[in-house]
Amino acid sequence: MTQTPSHTALGFLAGRQLTPVSAAALRVVVLLVRWEDRRHTRKGLKRLDDHLLKDVGISRSDAERELAARPWTR
Repeated sequence: MTQTPSHTALGFLAGRQLTPVSAAALRVVVLLVRWEDRRHTRKGLKRLDDHLLKDVGISRSDAERELAARPWTR
């Protein structure tokens, strides 16, 4: 079973076969990294003032809604 890397840092795995356990572990790690990235991005939103939020096209209420979202939601 060949896994296609879903993250550029995993490019070294391209074309290599993984055992089912390794593939599952890798998917979990990638998922956790994505969640951490979302958490970090949402924390950045918290620091933006209304003027900067307007510059990126979102309102304060949109930012607050995003800050309240769970990491596994988009």
